[in-house]
Amino acid sequence: MLEHGGNLRDAVREYGRPLEDWIDLSTGINPHWYPAPAPNANAWHRLPEADPALAVAACVYYDAPAMLPVAGTQAAIQALPRLRAPSRVVVAAPSYAEHAHHWGQHGHQLQQVPYAQLADAVDHCDVLVVCNPNNPTGERIAPELLLEWADKLTARSGWLVVDEAFGDTESCASLGSHSARPGLIVLRSVGKFFGLAGLRLGFVAAHSALLAQLADLLGPWAVSGPAQHVALAALADTHWQVAMRERLRGEGARLRQLLAAHGISSSGTALFQWWPEERAEAFWRHMAESGIWVRLFRHAAHGIRLGLPPDEHAWLRLQQALTTWKHI
Repeated sequence: MLEHGGNLRDAVREYGRPLEDWIDLSTGINPHWYPAPAPNANAWHRLPEADPALAVAACVYYDAPAMLPVAGTQAAIQALPRLRAPSRVVVAAPSYAEHAHHWGQHGHQLQQVPYAQLADAVDHCDVLVVCNPNNPTGERIAPELLLEWADKLTARSGWLVVDEAFGDTESCASLGSHSARPGLIVLRSVGKFFGLAGLRLGFVAAHSALLAQLADLLGPWAVSGPAQHVALAALADTHWQVAMRERLRGEGARLRQLLAAHGISSSGTALFQWWPEERAEAFWRHMAESGIWVRLFRHAAHGIRLGLPPDEHAWLRLQQALTTWKHI
């Protein structure tokens, strides 16, 4: 199993600091989560039959013609490679490691290609997978260019898979409205922007025929009843969404400015900042010794990713830890 952020109990075991004394900045998940309503009285009793209203609400929120609810985009990431015969697959690198991990199975020929070289790779693959904006670097590809690539791939029965898990604060860049065309698959996550990773809920936007195939593969009761109930409320709460986008953009800029004040030039999104760090392991260890858990990337993206602190006390602790790091 691959390593991910959010593994705070690993920090507890390694450093002996109680769980409640840690600040977890390792995931890029919104620390100001949506106030989930209580589930219905029979939520734990009934089988979670699919509520059509959830897909409708998702189509409105994500501006997509058809969407399939899934148990987190991870479920789709693991399933999509099983829907194709062995293919030539290019995954943008560095990016969310689960994509390459699963496309590397099921007989596919996998190649990981840097973002700057993707335009040349499009003509030599059957499937292209990109994160937009990218996780962990925040790199972006213009929607117009992605649609051009999608047309090339569709012409030879290929796929363009676009993971927009961190796209909620950049909705103008989404390809959701174009996802009815064959060969374009868009993944969206409820966990990041709404801060509800524990729901294990995401959506896939694609041509209806592909969504039907994916639904058959995932099987019945893919999304829990309580998750559907909470998501319906969150997707419909436009007042909360507008206010939260404004708040996250402000806090994202604050994090970038704080890092810059300590000599760190970063990139990212409203929810996280990333930078290539020459002494990445040493920085990660220093922050852990300060009770701050950050995401260390040891391989393709050798660097550090920081999510947003949840409150002013956490901002102060981060500033103090950055100050002491600067003087090491």
